[in-house]
Amino acid sequence: MNKRIFITLIVFASLICGGIINAQSSVAFVNTIDLINSLPDKVSASERLSTLNENYKQELQIMQNEYNKKYSDFITYQGSLAESIKLRRMQELTDLENRIQNFTKLAQKDIEEHEQLLLEPIKVKIINAIEAVGIEHNFTVIYDLDDKGIVFVSPNAVDANPLVKSKLGVK
Repeated sequence: MNKRIFITLIVFASLICGGIINAQSSVAFVNTIDLINSLPDKVSASERLSTLNENYKQELQIMQNEYNKKYSDFITYQGSLAESIKLRRMQELTDLENRIQNFTKLAQKDIEEHEQLLLEPIKVKIINAIEAVGIEHNFTVIYDLDDKGIVFVSPNAVDANPLVKSKLGVK
């Protein structure tokens, strides 16, 4: 019987200590999209991506103009062309269509790769700042509100965005 009481007391003490520890822990949240958008690095990255995108748009427009001209010429003169010339021009149009499609795919892939390359250091910087804030302020957990898996944030949760922004040196 004494052994049972002793075990019950240990379990009860563990629960009380666990409750005290949990009562002292705190939860905070951040919004990483807001943090990313607040950094000057993001503005620079966006400008670089915009320039790259514009360059691809201009090149695509040149290709599209070339296609439109050849197509218009083909339609205009097809009746007077020999069959072999007509077939060659149709093949040129098909080849140009394929080049435009391939160029579009490659441009999109290149832009996505550049975006990832430019945003990765920003994300690492934010993760490091969040970890530092979590340690400095003894947060147990900092949730990211951009994570669609989180459906509830307590009104008592601390918004760590201002603290992380301060750590990043931005307003």
